[in-house]
Amino acid sequence: MTSKIKATTRFRQLISRRQLTLLPSIGDPLSARLVAREGFEAVMSSGNATSATRLGIPDVGLLTLTENAENAGRIAAASGLPVFADGDTGYGGVLNVRRTVQEFERAGVAALMIEDQVTPKRCGMLAGKKVIPTAEMVAKVKAALDARHDDHFVIVARTDARAVEGLEAAIARAQAYQAAGADVIFVEGPRTLEEADQIARNIDVPMLYNVTPTGSVPPLDVPTLEKLGYRLLSCSVFALLAAIPAIQNFLHILKTTGDVSKAGVGIASMAEYLDILGLDEWQAAEDATVVPDRS
Repeated sequence: MTSKIKATTRFRQLISRRQLTLLPSIGDPLSARLVAREGFEAVMSSGNATSATRLGIPDVGLLTLTENAENAGRIAAASGLPVFADGDTGYGGVLNVRRTVQEFERAGVAALMIEDQVTPKRCGMLAGKKVIPTAEMVAKVKAALDARHDDHFVIVARTDARAVEGLEAAIARAQAYQAAGADVIFVEGPRTLEEADQIARNIDVPMLYNVTPTGSVPPLDVPTLEKLGYRLLSCSVFALLAAIPAIQNFLHILKTTGDVSKAGVGIASMAEYLDILGLDEWQAAEDATVVPDRS
């Protein structure tokens, strides 16, 4: 059942508590429904996973604003959860950032993350990243805050400077974005537990920690992150990576044997599939509607 409390308010409540909130990172509405069924309180609409599932291409800045915002909105509608959306660089300068906020807010997400990479950006896990000047990102943060209609809509400022300028510079940038009014800070790519701790000790607003499958970021667990003071934990494209072997296995067996029954061993049943999609709810809605007799 969808909560009557606004998604933005619900997300504000999550980041205001000391308990850390898990944000499974996905890129499609079906996965979002699975996240909700497992009892998670929020979900992340990943730009990386969206680029992969919607376009079939890597996260190198080719996903457009409208494609991303529409997909995030579908994730919100399908899951009924507060959605933390990846807004890349805001898709340009301060005017682009204003429109980006408006589009994502209109789509129904609860939080929007904007990063300080140049446009077009690169996935945080890829080499060759470049960052814009701190003052330019500060202007983007202020533009984002000014553009929102709902004061509970959360603006998240991300810096990718750790890999480009070093830890001290990344922390200095994060502090500048906090001073500009960002509701949440994300310093991408700490390399050790000590770096994660140093980042947290220098920021006074809620912070996000992201674990990546590359192994470059320490895979810190919930108790550790709560002790450090982090409020949000995302997990990059892990859910999508978990699905790939299952799909490949089905296709490999089907191709080599030509036997659908052998390839389908261990898969979800059709009943499970329809239950995940909420078929009963749709049928109940149809049954509750009286169709006039045209005879």
